[in-house]
Amino acid sequence: MMDIGQIHRTEYEINGDRSEPVVVAEAPGRIHYLGEHGEPKAGLFLSSAIDRHIRVAVSIRKDNSLRFFAADLGERKRTTLINLKYKREDRWANYIKVAIQVFAELGYPARGLNFTVMGNIPQQVGLASSSAIEVATAVALKAFFQANISDKELLNRLRAAQSVFFGKNTSPVDYLVAFHARKDHFLLVDEVSMEVRRIKSPLSKYKIVVMDSRVPRFEVEDELKQRRQDIKKGLELLSQKKPGSTFRDYAAPDLVESMGDLPEEIRRRSMHIVQEIQRVYEAEDALKRQDFPLLSKVLVHSHESLRDLYEVSCPEIDWLVKRAQEIEGVLGSRMTGQGFGGCTYTIISDSAIDEYRRRLEDYERIFGFHPLTYNIRPAAAVRVIEA
Repeated sequence: MMDIGQIHRTEYEINGDRSEPVVVAEAPGRIHYLGEHGEPKAGLFLSSAIDRHIRVAVSIRKDNSLRFFAADLGERKRTTLINLKYKREDRWANYIKVAIQVFAELGYPARGLNFTVMGNIPQQVGLASSSAIEVATAVALKAFFQANISDKELLNRLRAAQSVFFGKNTSPVDYLVAFHARKDHFLLVDEVSMEVRRIKSPLSKYKIVVMDSRVPRFEVEDELKQRRQDIKKGLELLSQKKPGSTFRDYAAPDLVESMGDLPEEIRRRSMHIVQEIQRVYEAEDALKRQDFPLLSKVLVHSHESLRDLYEVSCPEIDWLVKRAQEIEGVLGSRMTGQGFGGCTYTIISDSAIDEYRRRLEDYERIFGFHPLTYNIRPAAAVRVIEA
């Protein structure tokens, strides 16, 4: 990426002396390999940060204005601390405001500040570009104010501010990944305990390719809301026969025994949740033992479950996954993101890349969508890169 510090200084006409310091922080994107469509507020994920980032630069102003510049878009926004609230037209700047709110509530002098944001995380494909803006801004402000606040408290305050700004409860998972990630490590993230376990990647001989199918996605939120309602109902019905607070308290036989009590659609959704929890643990074990056949089996079954039980895939995604899985040298392929289009990821050896790209050409010819691909690697956590 370009030098954001220099872009920031040019944008806001800051000279090179030390009286007007510029702080820059960098936060990674995130990918979920397993667990994304799990139980709300009780998810278990196999994830990692990715080596695509958002960078945010901050400096002081002499007035009370808050200025925002998106260098990639050439867009500028502005507000003041008094008017610090969500505005639909401010789009990307709303995520910067979330972090400003955290430090304003802590009593730091956030009255007049300049911000520049830029990055290379693909937008609106489920790779957490918005939370990366929040985290990068928060860590930049922490360094700028030399604030005595732990990462844990900062995470919790970001989560609270985000909920207020956008009017809905926010999962801590993306924040946990951003703060706990480590280069070349997968993460097992527990939404209930807020714990993160790191797993050293054994995939040095493989690439991870994220593929954006470019399939248009319509009314996704309504469909996902219905899935969440089905899950809630399934848990309520299960707990009438056997006490339990989350789906982790149940196993597949419990669902089989309850077939007469659970409507078929709710049973399928519930079965996906229960089995996906087990798959996350199996994948952790496979990565630690470098058991690639087991990992491949887990990924295949996970996608089949998303397709057949949770029903959030689509014909284009299923075609892409199936064709990738047929290639010798592919360890696994699966959808990722909200579904109904969106992305797949494929764990693939160098020797299989040419055949994979040829099949993407077939996909474009058959379905009419031009796919985009991104090579990614498990990356490190948020950090300050200029202070």
